[in-house]
Amino acid sequence: MHSSYRVWAMQATAFLALRKLLPVPVISLLLFGACADLSEYDAQQVRSSLNDSLVFTTESWDVEMMLMQEGRARMRLEGSYAVGYRTRDRKETHIAGPVYVQLFDSLGSVETEAWSNRAVYKERSSEFELFDSVSVRTNTDRQLFSDYLMWSQKTDSISSYRFVTIITPTDSITGRGFYGLTDLSEYTIPEPGGRSRLQ
Repeated sequence: MHSSYRVWAMQATAFLALRKLLPVPVISLLLFGACADLSEYDAQQVRSSLNDSLVFTTESWDVEMMLMQEGRARMRLEGSYAVGYRTRDRKETHIAGPVYVQLFDSLGSVETEAWSNRAVYKERSSEFELFDSVSVRTNTDRQLFSDYLMWSQKTDSISSYRFVTIITPTDSITGRGFYGLTDLSEYTIPEPGGRSRLQ
């Protein structure tokens, strides 16, 4: 009777040991299968999804940006804080104000100055957008006021789709929408709302 108990105990111990070891090969097999090489198509899909979802940001304080055009300074911008966002399809810098902008003429003199509460620089399209309480003054004493203004480096022009007021030494005009030169010497307002002559 004593020997049969010992055999039974050894069988039970062997069964428990086998039961404890069984999950190790199963887990190893699952891990090996998960780590197996992906097909080239699957690997490309994973890389594409990761690239689409990755966002890189950078922060700067007391920001000063300078944009060059044909070897000379064309635009200078100052702001209190900036955050840059970089993805595969988007490269933008958001600047907190107060924002101050200078545009230079071909001789390097300040042609136009602008102020706003915030700005966005879109690197891919080479555009600066000014938001909230935008005011512009040129060296010929022309002024523009709006809640939004965009400067395109490619066309070297400014535009707005919002309500604008332009004041010159001789008159003023208001309306919705605006497209013109940076020195406000020529411009178009598609939906003028009123004009008055200054005396």
